Order: sequence, then C-alpha cells, then structure tokens
Amino acid sequence: MKLKPMPIINPTPALPPALPSCCAPPSSSSLRRCFLSGFFSSFSSSPFSSPCSSCSSFEKLPRPCPWFYSFPRMEHFWTRGSVDKNKALVEQLKQYGVIRSKNVAEVMETIDRGLFVPDGSPAYTDSPMPIGYNATISAPHMHATCLELLEEHLQPGMHALDVGSGTGYLTACFAMMVGPQGRAVGVEHIPELVASSTENVKRSAASSLLNEGSLSLLVADGRQGWPERAPYDAIHVGAAAPEIPQPLLDQLKPGGRMVIPVGNYFQDLQVVDKKLDGSISIQSETSVRYVPLTSRASQLQGF
Repeated sequence: MKLKPMPIINPTPALPPALPSCCAPPSSSSLRRCFLSGFFSSFSSSPFSSPCSSCSSFEKLPRPCPWFYSFPRMEHFWTRGSVDKNKALVEQLKQYGVIRSKNVAEVMETIDRGLFVPDGSPAYTDSPMPIGYNATISAPHMHATCLELLEEHLQPGMHALDVGSGTGYLTACFAMMVGPQGRAVGVEHIPELVASSTENVKRSAASSLLNEGSLSLLVADGRQGWPERAPYDAIHVGAAAPEIPQPLLDQLKPGGRMVIPVGNYFQDLQVVDKKLDGSISIQSETSVRYVPLTSRASQLQGF
C-alpha cells in the first residue's frame, strides 16, 4: 500500500519555515530532482515555477528545499519495530525512484540504519544528522544514490574504499555487497568515530565480515586513501573536497568508479570513471551539500 505524505509534527529547529503560498508545487519530475539533490537545492535548478521575492532573497545561494521534508517525518506515525521502519524507508525510496536495483534495496533492508545513528536520533528520517565531532551521517536517499551509482563496482570479490566512514553504515553496506571474498575498507580520521562505528557494525548483519577481516574500519586521513588494500573497484567519499585528491585517483582501479562531492560552498556529486587505459572521465550527477573533507584539526575546531 502506498503511504501518503504526513504532516510535520513538532519539526526540529533545522527545518525551514513553511512554503510561501505564492510558490506553486513542483511537477513529479521536478520533485524527484529536488529529492535527489539532497538537503539543499540551488535556485539554478529550482523546482518551483515562480519563486516570490521572499524566496529569492538569498540571490541564488543554496537554500533548504521545502518539498524535501514532505516524506521524512512519517516516522512520528510509525509504531512498529526498527526492522519494519527500516524496510518502510527503503520502500519509500523505491517508490520515489531513488532505489532502482534489487541489490541496493536488499542491502539497505539488511543493514538497519537505526544501528548507525546516535541514540535518540530519528534514524528513519530521510535527512542528514549530526554524529558528533562536527561530522554527519548522510541522508538515506544520498546513501541510496551512491550505492546505485557504485553497484556495478560492488560485485562479490571486489574491493571498496569508504572515505570518511563516520558511523560505518555505508562501509557495512559495501561489505555486504562485495561479500567475504571482497574487501570493504572504511577510513575515518576521528578515532572516537572509528571506535563507535566498529561497535555499530558488531551489532549489525555485517558483524561476521568484520570478524573475518573482509571489513575494516581504520583511523587514517581519508584524503590519502588506504594504499595497502588498493586498487579499489569502488571509492566513495563522504565529504566535499575542493578538488579530487590525487591519491584517490591513483588508488582507483582501471575500470573502477569513484563517487565524490566536489566544491566548496557550491558542490556537485561527481562520478569519476577510470578507463582500462588509465584515462579519467568525470560527470556531475547532482548538486549536493556535504561537510568539507579536511584535516582532523580543522574539523575539530570549535567542537
């Protein structure tokens, strides 16, 4: 049964004000583009037909996309267990066209997001959330988008690198997809996050892969990758780099693919393919807004 969007109940302070009445709702195709673009969307690709003066007051700077919040808050109405909530979240992502492949749906159903967010956090809300140390866990739709983009490079036996592994959620998904004969490596430069993410994985369906060594969570500067397990068929970067780090390009296997947000204030999710002859092709998938890929000291400033 198709779930209907529910009204927002007791929204958090981070949510935007109500949508101005003079803004017309977007078409279904625009809604999907708005949904895919993440927590922020830019006026250059605004889904609204004719923004009013109050909407354009930021002069094309990224702004919260009000329609992005129509789906996430349904968790307030769910009384089922976490497994059912996680499955319902995946079903919604499938209905919106974000999840298209069976493999991605299965792995996101298997790895319960609720085990990878801080206690008390709304685990099944489709939005990014803080995890401490000036870091965040991406929204489920961004995880799904990246898994879809990398699916062909996450086949059994392949090697995957997750830069900025945070709570370990996406690393666990990678490990389940490449299986015990493959390798999934998560690198994170905050030791406390590596310790907590290890505990998260131990409670998840990927625990046996951690115990067997095909899944690793390591303290390292993600900008340098992890050459010990290179080359990688798939590389995911969970923070925005001003430019693509050369060590990551070097560690990408010929025929492999990297997904990385690139930019400072204005960012694009870029898909980097290394051809068999070693040449590189880059295409932009969508506009996004990620925390910066930086040094540990810079990230912890003010924390």
